[in-house]
Amino acid sequence: MTAAAPSFLARRRLRNVFCLDDFEEAARRHLPPSIMSYVVSPAETGRTLDDNRRVFDEIGFLPRVLRNVSGRSIATTLMQQSWSAPFGISPMGVSALTAFQGDRVLAQGAQSEGIPMIMSGSSLTRMEEIAKAAPRSWFQAYLPPTPERIAALVQRAANAGFGTLVITVDVAVRGSTEHHERAGFSSPLRPDLQMLWDGLTHPCWSVGTFLRSIVQGGMPHFENSDNERRIPVMARNVVREFSGRAHLDWSDIARIREQWKGRLVLKGILHPADALRAKEEGTDGVILSNHGGRQLDGAVSPVRVLPAVRQAVGAEWPVMIDSGFRRGTDVVKALALGADFVFVGRPFNYAATIAGMAGVNHATGILKKEIDMAIGLLGVENLSALSTQFLVMKEPTWVADGQR
Repeated sequence: MTAAAPSFLARRRLRNVFCLDDFEEAARRHLPPSIMSYVVSPAETGRTLDDNRRVFDEIGFLPRVLRNVSGRSIATTLMQQSWSAPFGISPMGVSALTAFQGDRVLAQGAQSEGIPMIMSGSSLTRMEEIAKAAPRSWFQAYLPPTPERIAALVQRAANAGFGTLVITVDVAVRGSTEHHERAGFSSPLRPDLQMLWDGLTHPCWSVGTFLRSIVQGGMPHFENSDNERRIPVMARNVVREFSGRAHLDWSDIARIREQWKGRLVLKGILHPADALRAKEEGTDGVILSNHGGRQLDGAVSPVRVLPAVRQAVGAEWPVMIDSGFRRGTDVVKALALGADFVFVGRPFNYAATIAGMAGVNHATGILKKEIDMAIGLLGVENLSALSTQFLVMKEPTWVADGQR
C-alpha cells in the first residue's frame, strides 16, 4: 500500500510540523478542550506522565566516531515479521472521535509506511473493517468478564484475520478520570450545552469529524468490546461494559494461549517477575507500559525497568515498550537498553487529527529520520549494534536485578 498525495489542507496544516511535539500544539487548536483533555488525560497528579519524559533526560549518549555508517539501516525484524523501522503505533481508544475514520487512517497510514498499528479494543470501528483495510495491523483486546465472552472475542479476532493479539493487562480496575472530567469530557458522552459550545467554537472538528461521522455511519458505537455487542458512545452502561476485569488472572491468559494460534502479546507489564511469567505461559512477547500515565499515578516509567526485564527473560525473547516516546533519540535509548521495539501513541493520534493519513505518514517520516540520524551520529550502522556501551546513566533510579 502506498500513501496517497496529501491534500492542500493537509499540506498547509503540516508545513510547520517539524517534530512530534508540534502535532500536539496543532491538535490543541483543532480539537475542543474536552476531547483534547481526554487524549492527554494523565491519572491524578500526572507524576507517571511526567516520569515518562523525565527518564530520557537521565540517559546520555556516548558516541563513537570515524566509523563508516554510510550503509546504515533502521529496518528490523520482530516476531518473524519484517518492519521498516523499530516502532509502531500504540492502541488508542475512540480515535474516530478525534479524527474522521481515525482507526482506519492510523492503520492504513502505518501499513503504507511498513510499521505495525495496534487497533484498540475501545475503538469505534469494527475490527473486521481494519483487518481488511490494513491486514498487517494487530488487535488489542480488553477482556470481557466471563470465559465464554473472552473466547468469543478471541475467536472473532481470529476470524477477522489478525495475526497478532495484544491483551492489555494493567486495567484490573478503572483508572482516574479526574483530568478529563474537569475539562467536560464524560463517558458516556452527554449532549449538553458544553458539547454544543465546543462544536460551535471548533467548527473544523464538529463538521469535518463529528457530524461527518454521524452522517456517514450514524451514532458511533464501541464495536469491539465483545463478540457482536455494540455499545453506543452515549449509552448509560458504557462504564459497566468496560469494567469487570478485577477477577482476571493468569488462568485467563493460559486459556487464551490454548485457543489463539497466532502471536500473543501482553501489554501493561512493568514488573520483571510478570514479564518472566508471561514468557513461561507461552506468550510471544510483552509490551512494557504504564498505559501512557493514564492508570496508576506514581507507576514508574517502563524505561526504568527495561534492563531488569531484559535480564529476567533473556536476550532473545521479544520485549517491546511504550509510554512517553517523542523523539528518535528516545527510541534509540530504549533499543540500547534492551528493547526490541517501541510503540508511540498520542503523537500519532494528533497527526491523524490534523491531517488524516498524510499526518500519520508525516509523523512516521519524522521519527524514521530522527532514528536514522541518531544511529549515524552514534557511529552505528544497524540497530542490532546498539547496546549500553553507547549510554551513560546520569542518575541511579533504575530497577536492579535484586528487585525482581
